[in-house]
Amino acid sequence: AKASPPPAAASRRRPTAVTVVAATAAAPLKDRRRKGAAPPVEAPVIEVRRIHRRDLNRVWEFLKISFAHVNLQTVEYQRPRSKKRFEKTYDEEGIDQLVFEVGDQIVAYAECAHEVVGNDNWMNESYFERRNMRPLFVEELAVHPDWNGRGVGGFVLEQLHHLAKVRGLSHLVLEVAENNEHALTWYRKRNFRKLDAAIFLAASVDTEDELLPPKPVKPPPPGTESVAPTPTPEENA
Repeated sequence: AKASPPPAAASRRRPTAVTVVAATAAAPLKDRRRKGAAPPVEAPVIEVRRIHRRDLNRVWEFLKISFAHVNLQTVEYQRPRSKKRFEKTYDEEGIDQLVFEVGDQIVAYAECAHEVVGNDNWMNESYFERRNMRPLFVEELAVHPDWNGRGVGGFVLEQLHHLAKVRGLSHLVLEVAENNEHALTWYRKRNFRKLDAAIFLAASVDTEDELLPPKPVKPPPPGTESVAPTPTPEENA
């Protein structure tokens, strides 16, 4: 049993949008009023909301774009393995799926749970219980490549920290491929530390074909003639 079970994940009804504005200093009022001065450019605003069933196709396409480069280099998929499995996640209890948008464009997505869910999860819950850790498990954190370096990932992480805080959870826990150096550097700068490592090992094996190669057939013995097989009644029909 968990030490201090957090409240169940909230419903997927749309909450009040949380916003963040890029750190752009406003021009002095006298400068904005100068004749011929260009009007101030509004900074883009990012909003977060809970996913809706109508979002599933758009989010799935977003995930394929966001992880396309990473998945070329890792043994394990760094996103859900199939669209069917992703859609199934929507119907599971205890999972938060958050969509981050600028205007009508999806710029980030996060998926988290306050307990181990799924039948194929190998997470060892007792590891955290023995260390008095109450984790929020971050299953997915993706930022659209066109929005990297603009503070979007930082806002996603801020939202996840907020979820953990209001639910009485003590840690964010996630998995990163060891050779995904960009992601590892990003997380380490934000005070993530290594808990454990699952390293995939491989050894080359001298292989041989299961089927033997073609082999010449001996010619018929001297004095014998090649006799064609007698056709069956089915072949004559």
